[in-house]
Amino acid sequence: MVSPAFGWSLWLHFTVQTTSGYVQFDNCNFEGGQLQIHAPGTCQVKFCTFSQSSIHLRSVALCILEHCEFTGSENASVTVEGCPSSDRNWACKHLAVLAKSCAASLRQPDPAICPVAKWDGWRESPLRPVRTCEIVVGEERSSFLSAAGAQALLGSAQEDTEFGENLRAAKEEEEYPALDSNSSDSDLRSDDEEDAQVAYKVPCQAHSPRHTLADVMDSKLQSNRLHALQRDLKLKSLQQELQQDKEAQSLANSLQGCIIRQCLFRDGKGGIFIYSRGQAKVEGSIFRDLTYAVRCIQNSKVIMLRNDIHHCKASGIFLRLLAGGLIADNNIHSNCEAGVDIRKGANPLVLCNKIHSGLRSGIVVAGNGKGIIRSNQICGNKEAGIYILYNGNPAVSGNHIFQGLAAGIAVNENGRGQITGNIICENQWGGADIRHGGDPVLRNNLISCGYSDGVVVGERGKGLIEGNVIYGNKGCGVWMMSSSLPHLINNQISHNSIYGVAVFCHKDNAGDYPLGQGGSESFQEEREGAGGENDADSEEEYPAARRPISVALVELNSINHNGAAGLHVKSSEVLNIIANVIHANGDGGVAVLQSSQLTRIANNSISCNSRGGVLVEADCQVELRGNGIYENSSHGIVSKGEGVIAENDIIGNHRCGLQLLQAADMKVTKNRIQSFRDYGIALFDEAKGLVQENLIFQGRSKKSILRPILNAEDCIIQNNMLLTFKKRFDMECMLINPPARPHLEGGAAVSCTAAAGQRVSSITTRVDGGCHNHGSIFCTIL
Repeated sequence: MVSPAFGWSLWLHFTVQTTSGYVQFDNCNFEGGQLQIHAPGTCQVKFCTFSQSSIHLRSVALCILEHCEFTGSENASVTVEGCPSSDRNWACKHLAVLAKSCAASLRQPDPAICPVAKWDGWRESPLRPVRTCEIVVGEERSSFLSAAGAQALLGSAQEDTEFGENLRAAKEEEEYPALDSNSSDSDLRSDDEEDAQVAYKVPCQAHSPRHTLADVMDSKLQSNRLHALQRDLKLKSLQQELQQDKEAQSLANSLQGCIIRQCLFRDGKGGIFIYSRGQAKVEGSIFRDLTYAVRCIQNSKVIMLRNDIHHCKASGIFLRLLAGGLIADNNIHSNCEAGVDIRKGANPLVLCNKIHSGLRSGIVVAGNGKGIIRSNQICGNKEAGIYILYNGNPAVSGNHIFQGLAAGIAVNENGRGQITGNIICENQWGGADIRHGGDPVLRNNLISCGYSDGVVVGERGKGLIEGNVIYGNKGCGVWMMSSSLPHLINNQISHNSIYGVAVFCHKDNAGDYPLGQGGSESFQEEREGAGGENDADSEEEYPAARRPISVALVELNSINHNGAAGLHVKSSEVLNIIANVIHANGDGGVAVLQSSQLTRIANNSISCNSRGGVLVEADCQVELRGNGIYENSSHGIVSKGEGVIAENDIIGNHRCGLQLLQAADMKVTKNRIQSFRDYGIALFDEAKGLVQENLIFQGRSKKSILRPILNAEDCIIQNNMLLTFKKRFDMECMLINPPARPHLEGGAAVSCTAAAGQRVSSITTRVDGGCHNHGSIFCTIL
């Protein structure tokens, strides 16, 4: 034991080495020296200062470093090498008791005696006032989730984070310039490493104001679903996580290898380096102004609890080569590269951290990296909050990702991942951005209030996008390229400023990436190894994402109250639009502006949109079949293209039911068409085709079919049935056999309380007690 007299400190300028027994240092100053401990030896170091000095532990079963300061290191200040030895000497029992007693005191820090509590600067106020949303249903406005809901969900950053003053301070502190992209890994490499759903209720009403039954049901649906999100997506505390996750609890309680508590690492190259199956536990320490804080590689394990890691010149915490462990309840901010960097098969638990104000991404998962990333607050980073690429395949759930300067989550270069139950809001670019082979499962997330699009699926992006609420974004709800073959199913896409869903076909280029998003990160190793290095285990890990799809698919979504068209299509690939609810959007329901190959629009409910139900421009190929197109503010369908319009209900639209213009060439058969104010079917210009076996309900105007004058011989109109109704109440029998469309395969009506992910068949109900405000007594629910 080396302990100087009271009031004095001992200066050591030499190397101290032990291979057996026990050594203890109290209140010593190491300068230019090194402490080496080899198993079965062990040590305890307290209240010591290491200036340009380091500690190297080799296969040590248990040692404790606490209340020490490390400055000016040329390499790692503490190196932990090798698996903890099973050969324990007499001192290990004493150190284990001491470690457990210290751990208990750390769980409830006392500011008067705990230095970490004084250093802790993150429990204050948010970065800036969190922008809340309101949800609009029909003509009424109600608070998003309720008054308490906005605070609990989108505003939960304020409730749970309370660390924004430190974020602002980080901006004002000394900032390091971003490193050259080649420096992110090259400075850190070693030779050893290089060798080594809910069912949607759908309004399909005719002649009824927006505040009647359909909107009441729509309002209840959105309110119920958002309240469920409020309950399910609330950020969990570390205590809650440890109670529910036995693996995390076991890691948090483990006492093996090197225990480091309440130490300060500053102004040097590295903090802690763990390799070759080493183990370390780091609690309540500060890492600042280093090149990196912690590196863990080669099957090693690190447990990091309640540390403060900031202003590193590279990544804060770096794991690779099958490393693992627990990273929980840390404050990680203002680093020049990723806050947490997971690569090459590393698989840690990353829980309940605050990762913010980074000069690049919050968390990077690359090169077959995995990991469980859960219940973290990730905000204010200059690049993606979470960036997944080069076969990275993490499970990302229950995080709050907000106020980033790029995408909330970016999945690129064959990245994968299971992304579920996150709140992604107020990011400058897409809430989720998927490109260049990215193929994630994006399920049951709240993606809201972004300053651009909610979800972007760019060139060669893939993935299953299912069961998300995509709400209140300033761009489109979903922007996607049809050539990417995304699968968009069972999402609630509403109140976005532009289109609900926009489908394009042009090739994006580097200019489409947000600044710093596409090409600035250095991933040379992962890029070179990505060709044939797929993780065999990951291929079957998420089978839902591997569902084979040969065409782009938009299915079973509720697309409503968006600022422009509900669905905007400008594509040169085949596209299927199946069984969606497209309701009350600020422009038309569906606009097909370019479609050189077939766009199939089937079994959708398209109602109450501010302009027409469906617009098909010239030279577009479409098939419209089995849709219910109700009470849109202009024409039900306007087509200038070619294709088939069959077996649709086109009822109650404010102008013509169906209008064919210019050189339209359509086959119009077996539809039920009604318009009280205008023609059921109107053909103009050089429109041609076949119009037969349609049932046309005439109103008082007696307008049914307006025939073309110039090319009557090219337009065959035959075997259509005309029925006249003098009163709207006579329409009771209009949509009985068959029931009001849309119908889904399966036919029989079923309960609308089907669980998320189940297919829902057609449901037709009647409003008891007559009509509301002279509206239709029919309402179809999908």
